[in-house]
Amino acid sequence: MTTHILLKFLLTGVSVGFAAYLLLCILIYLIQNRLIFVPSLKLETTPKDLELSYEDVWIGVRNWNGKIERLHGWWIPGSSEDVLLYFHGNGGNISYNLGNAYQLHQLGFSVLMIDYRGYGKSEGKFPTEAEVYRDAQAAWNYLTLERGIAAQQIYLYGHSLGGAIAIDLAIRQPFCAGVIVDNTFTSMRDMAMYQPVYRFFPADLILNQRFDNLSKLKLLRVPLLLLHGTEDRLVPPSMSQVLYESATVPKKLLLVPYAGHNNLLAVAGEEFNRVVREFQIIARKKPRLPKIS
Repeated sequence: MTTHILLKFLLTGVSVGFAAYLLLCILIYLIQNRLIFVPSLKLETTPKDLELSYEDVWIGVRNWNGKIERLHGWWIPGSSEDVLLYFHGNGGNISYNLGNAYQLHQLGFSVLMIDYRGYGKSEGKFPTEAEVYRDAQAAWNYLTLERGIAAQQIYLYGHSLGGAIAIDLAIRQPFCAGVIVDNTFTSMRDMAMYQPVYRFFPADLILNQRFDNLSKLKLLRVPLLLLHGTEDRLVPPSMSQVLYESATVPKKLLLVPYAGHNNLLAVAGEEFNRVVREFQIIARKKPRLPKIS
């Protein structure tokens, strides 16, 4: 009798545990974009605080319901004809990335920084993978159609999650000058498996925000520069090494000793500047398209 009761309790416990696990899987599937994106609405600073000339930019993008929502960004004109379209990571907003933009501007780039919908002053609801890709395309259209900048003058730069956005846009815009990714990852699945808490969940079944950089690389047709801090504790540097080995386009990899996830450009300093200049030489070997008049 006692054995029968214990078995009954055991089966009940297993059933309750399985039900709880299943509910957690469903919850992760439904809210995973809220686990990935960490937007901030408050702009902590502006380019003016770094003594940079700039203008506020508003870019319309149509949502899935047909309504026009506006992206907010900063256009920081530079001294050369090269333009850099900057995509920030999953946290904060464009104001958190001004240090990087300043260093890139010092290399002569004109820089367009945008906030995805749901970040900073940009309109719209909480972002998803599909929506940030649409935001990136809208920013590209703004540069090429409204400002009349030739595709081969535009470099795409992405930090962390922004690297996935830059790679996706580079595949859809194969005439861009090149793509630079800073401390980015192979895929969201690999990032989930890197986090101990998510290793017990069936990522292949419940993941709907995939950001699969590794699979997309086979479609890339423009030069690729990969940057990664060796002390990055959020995204392992080995992921950039895997991306580098998988890419079949002209490519460079810079691993920066002592740099973490958010301070690579500051730590790399002149070494970063040198590598970017070398990368520009590679990109300039491509034929240029005329400016749109």
